[in-house]
Amino acid sequence: MRLITIIFLLSCISIFGQTNVDNQLAAYNFPKIKSSITMPVTIPLSEISNMINASVKELIYQDDSYTDNNNDQFKVKVWKTRPIRLVGGTNQNLLIEVPLKIWAEKGIGTLGVYTYQNTTFETVMSFNTSLSLRNNWTIATNTQPNGFKWVTKPVLDYGKIKIPITSVVEKNLKEQQEKFAKTIDQQMATQLNFQQYAVMAWNVFSQPFNISEEYNTWLKVSPVGVNITPLTFYANQIDANIGIDIYSETFTGSKPTSSQPVKTPPNFLATPVLADHFILQTTANVPFSEATNIARNMFLNKEYDVRGSKIKIKDIKVYGVENRVMIEAETEGYVNGKAFISGIPVYDEVKKKIVLSNTKFNLRTANILQKTATLLFKGKIVKMIEEEYGIPTLELEQTSKKSIEESFNKEYYKGLKMTGRVFNVKPSSILLNPLGITAVIDTNATLRLIVNGF
Repeated sequence: MRLITIIFLLSCISIFGQTNVDNQLAAYNFPKIKSSITMPVTIPLSEISNMINASVKELIYQDDSYTDNNNDQFKVKVWKTRPIRLVGGTNQNLLIEVPLKIWAEKGIGTLGVYTYQNTTFETVMSFNTSLSLRNNWTIATNTQPNGFKWVTKPVLDYGKIKIPITSVVEKNLKEQQEKFAKTIDQQMATQLNFQQYAVMAWNVFSQPFNISEEYNTWLKVSPVGVNITPLTFYANQIDANIGIDIYSETFTGSKPTSSQPVKTPPNFLATPVLADHFILQTTANVPFSEATNIARNMFLNKEYDVRGSKIKIKDIKVYGVENRVMIEAETEGYVNGKAFISGIPVYDEVKKKIVLSNTKFNLRTANILQKTATLLFKGKIVKMIEEEYGIPTLELEQTSKKSIEESFNKEYYKGLKMTGRVFNVKPSSILLNPLGITAVIDTNATLRLIVNGF
């Protein structure tokens, strides 16, 4: 019965793929990302059937007195012969069949002198149970008797005299069926109460997770709301869609403050429909030190021709200025000085890179004569930066897709199995922070939870 726990655990599984940031720089709290997860949940009716069968003893009813019920001279015992069977109806209801074996003994006589004869027969008792999930995480059921189906009818055999006792037995069983219907409702209300699990799951995320001891990076996932579609009944299962609204936050430095724990679970909202697919947003953080290493690997000590002369890049670094990425290249040769190329970081889906757009150029040099070459140099180096420089994301996308799918296809607890598929992982927007570049990653996926053995 860790269903709700698992549902909320799913919120954090796919966000642990965030890259780390340089812990030598000042602490920084990355953007608070709001996401939603939509997850179909399937509960086989066999699971509810197992629960009911476990709570109903083999001997259901016993009347050992001849003189009760106005001296009816009748004894009866009722057993469950096979497991109770559940079938999904069409109007949020369950059809329940209880196969019974009945032993009855009836006394025939007068003036206190009776002759007793017993018989054994079988019947199937039917019930109709309506079932709904209240928004306070409890199950509401209403079970009503739905008659009998005789397998063998009760007859007392006195040799030449055979006395049918169907009417006597039916009267007794109808009374017991009313009581049994109440027992079914009580058992379901007790066993299918998700409140304690919702509280437990909610409070799990009041504690931030340390996702990197090396870089002292923390992840805090906060569920803020749950939406659930109406229960749908089929022949052998109950389906519902659960939508979880969450905030994910990344922190570096000290452990962030925990949220206050809750004692009662927040109510969920009923919604008529939720999308089959969901988009989960997470962040991947690329420190400027890593962006600088990428630039150095690409351009350091490379030479370029300008008017038949050589220009060599002898140093290069990358940092942020307001909302732009600045590439500072120190050159020697035909142009001695520093070139500053800034641009707005964007994601190029074709190149699978974070590249610079809307670039601007500035050259600082002590030689005033060299400024005549600025236009030629500008065209050369800006084109080079725009075409060649970029922070590759293909490996990140492939790795994230693989790790998320692995997380989506596991049995985290016995009897609770997840199956899922990731269709697409790509950056949707690029943000700057004092430490580096933050890519907001969109994950388009499907996820299903199957309850089997709670």
